Order: sequence, then structure tokens, then C-alpha cells
Amino acid sequence: MEELQLVDKAMLKIEPFERHTVKYEEWFEKNIFAYKSELQAVRHLLPKKGTGVEIGVGTGRFAGPLGISTGIEPSKAMRQVAQKRGIEVIDGVAEALPFEDCQFDFALMVTTICFVDDIEASLREAFRVIKPEGFFINGFVDGNSSLGKYYQNHRAKNVFYKVATFYSVDEVIPYLKKAGFRNLTFTQTIFHALEEIKEVEAMKEGYGEGSFVVVSGMKPVQDYDILN
Repeated sequence: MEELQLVDKAMLKIEPFERHTVKYEEWFEKNIFAYKSELQAVRHLLPKKGTGVEIGVGTGRFAGPLGISTGIEPSKAMRQVAQKRGIEVIDGVAEALPFEDCQFDFALMVTTICFVDDIEASLREAFRVIKPEGFFINGFVDGNSSLGKYYQNHRAKNVFYKVATFYSVDEVIPYLKKAGFRNLTFTQTIFHALEEIKEVEAMKEGYGEGSFVVVSGMKPVQDYDILN
């Protein structure tokens, strides 16, 4: 019974992406400068070389421009769009990645953490598939930001965010550290309401001002470093 409930919960989160793929794509066209601002912030912390994977690749809006050729995505409709962008997309979820240990130099998540069923399991899996001295890069809407609060206050009107859980940066940090990531580095962008953004926004180090935050964490070389 519990397993069935977990499946039903997962399907509830996937269903909007199955039904509203076109609406999802339209957001990027409508908010082109916000999208480019987020892309810039992610690229800033993304390793310049190595083999990577995007977990929750969606339609490939980030993996494509960033040169990431492999993605994981549970929504068939989203996978099909990403594949047209030249990405090899595998059906799967963040909590159970179909990869070997230490397979990638880095892993990326962008606005995925708010849709996972188990944040701890998802981050443990990301940690597992990354090589020692590899990086996990996570971009998300800060739940404490103006945009995060707007989405939460209007979640009933948004087909995607009505099933989302918005985490603040201060909530995400302990999860990252518990998973084993160290040397956390932050950058932020999106300092205005989406409709006010008419050009690519600047980036700032840290967090607490911008609505979109990117955090990079490194997987230590030795298990001893993980425990201390």
C-alpha cells in the first residue's frame, strides 16, 4: 500500500509536465531574459570540462546550451522534446539514478529540487554518481525570495508549482552537507519581478537578494572528509 502511495505521489508531480509541455516551453520564450539570466548564473559555477549529467533535464533548456549530453527525466513528453535538442535522455527519477558509482565529473539540477519526492535520497544519489573532487550544481528558486513567496502564494493557479515544495537556501544547505558535499559556493540572480526583466540581469556572489540561487558543492576525495 505504501509503495502504491509513493507511485501515486510521483505521478501527481509528473502529470503537469506530461500535459502542459507546450506551456512549459512558452515560459522560456515569454521570460527570455530571466531564462538567460538563470542560464548565465548556472554556467558561472558549472565546471568548464568533464562529463556531466542533468538530473530532471526537462526539455533540455539548460543541458542543451550548457553542452550536457546526458539527462534523466521521468516525463515522457519532456524527454521527447529534450531528445530533439540532441540530449540522450533516460527515463528515471532523482531518488534512484540508473548510473554507476563515480560515473560523472559533475551533476546538475535546475528547478528540480522542488519536485523530488525525497530530497535526502536525491542528493545522496547525486553524490554517489559523481567522482571524487567532482561537483554538484543546483539551481533553484529560493523559497524566501520575492519570487519564491509569489509562487507559494499563487500555487493554486500554477499548473506546475501547485505540486512543488519551495526550499529556502538555509534549508537546502544542511541537506547538501548531510549528503556529503563540501566547499559550497553560491551565486544569485533575478532581482526584479519577471515582467520587469528586459535584459539579462547581473550576477552576485552569495544569496539572500536574488530569487534564483545556484549552489555548487564538491565531493571530497576521502570518506574521512565527508564525516568531518
